[in-house]
Amino acid sequence: MRLYETAFLIAPTLAEDETEQLIQQMAEVISQKKGKMINIDKWGKRKTAYQIQKFDAASYVFFLYEGEAEIPAELERRFKQTEVVIRYLTVKMEHEVKHRRRKSPRAKPKEPVEKKGDVKAESGEPPAPEPPKDDNNAPPPAPQEGEAGGVKKEEK
Repeated sequence: MRLYETAFLIAPTLAEDETEQLIQQMAEVISQKKGKMINIDKWGKRKTAYQIQKFDAASYVFFLYEGEAEIPAELERRFKQTEVVIRYLTVKMEHEVKHRRRKSPRAKPKEPVEKKGDVKAESGEPPAPEPPKDDNNAPPPAPQEGEAGGVKKEEK
């Protein structure tokens, strides 16, 4: 069995009880075709990004279900016959959708990460001083003689 998600938009002119009835009729198609409904997600009436059949809003409904290929074909056939369904889309999912877990309140805090300046130099030299944080326009300090990037002057 494959995993599918079908989204469809219902015209906002339909009453809420009729909208619920239509959603139940479409959900029954899945059980009649021996599919397994995983989730019905009803978003309610929302504004659409653009006009669809002269409507600026629609009721959004999402079905997540498992079944054979005949189920989405039958749903789409019924969507075409129903005038109040103004848009629909079915997607075959590659893998099972995992629901996000909320972070538990007992989660252990992460250990502090050592900063670059906190690392001790193995050669016995102290770490380089950090530039002042007060002035953003000041150039970085010039490297001292003997440090990486420092220039030694040759005596002639």
